[in-house]
Amino acid sequence: MIQVAKPYLPESSIFNKYLEGIWERQWLTNNGPLVQELEEKLRNYLGVKHLIYVNNGTIALQIALKALAVTGEIITTPFSYVATTNSILWEGCKPVFADINSTDFNLDPRKIEALITDETVAILATHVYGNPCDVNAIEKIAAQHNLKVIYDGAHAFGAKYNGKQVLSFGDIATCSFHATKIFHTVEGGAIITNDDALAEKMTLYRQFGHVGDEHFSIGINGKNSELHAAMGLCMLPMMHDFIEKRRSISELYNEYLRDLPLQQLEALTGTEYNYSYYPVVIDSEERLLIIKDLLQQNEIVARRYFYPSLNNLPQHTGEPCPVSESVSPRVLALPLFFELENRDVERICSLIKTCF
Repeated sequence: MIQVAKPYLPESSIFNKYLEGIWERQWLTNNGPLVQELEEKLRNYLGVKHLIYVNNGTIALQIALKALAVTGEIITTPFSYVATTNSILWEGCKPVFADINSTDFNLDPRKIEALITDETVAILATHVYGNPCDVNAIEKIAAQHNLKVIYDGAHAFGAKYNGKQVLSFGDIATCSFHATKIFHTVEGGAIITNDDALAEKMTLYRQFGHVGDEHFSIGINGKNSELHAAMGLCMLPMMHDFIEKRRSISELYNEYLRDLPLQQLEALTGTEYNYSYYPVVIDSEERLLIIKDLLQQNEIVARRYFYPSLNNLPQHTGEPCPVSESVSPRVLALPLFFELENRDVERICSLIKTCF
């Protein structure tokens, strides 16, 4: 079975060296030395001032929203994973959906201003598939209207825009280190900011709001373990190889599929993409289902990602978002992972071609 994503695992001997140290120290959690080492190395890799390692990407979003003390309406994208809007609802705010751009599938800045009201407090945009949003336009709008900006960068680790890491933009950016991500710690995530006060607040929120016997604020259990940090320390030196291999696989897909009427995402000029996913937009939902079923019959898993358009979920009243509602039923993520063989890419594409 070829899955849509397959976690990379380092050589067990490399991981075991970290495990030996964990066994010797018997320090498994509560901000252990490997967590601190990983945070430092991730800060250096991303070129950011503060990075707080947490136990998943959803907790990262929830802590970010809580730290900004936002109450009211948050303008966001309908084209993302459900965790994005669930986090807004979880924190007692109202998601207001602005439609996406038809070329890069990110939140369309041109659709934002008409939705700003006296209740608007923030913009939460997703770097879809790791492809950067138009951060300059979004942050210009936010500055004009005194709004906070959070970027859901669940897929964006290692991507750059105009020479800067994508995760360095915004008041706060978040990331997921789930097992299927380009950089993973089995389970995990991070909150990134250059604001000292926000970083201090979010560090407290991650650990129940206290340090030792001193209690300073509300908090939650967002900590992650030494075992997870060890995996991250094994993975980080491989980032260049991960991106390059994914780039070569993506280029192979491009070559085999170039004659088919498929829409590809178009990145902003200045983007250094991390090749987190290989999505294609097919001309109809009917054909998408035919392709997906044919691949499944041949033990190949492709994923409808993102589907459905979030403004159509039952927990939302749902502003019309025609571009998202058009793209979402027709987008299919094809298998893409470090160990995917060229012959498998050729076979996947050959099957897809029979459906046209």
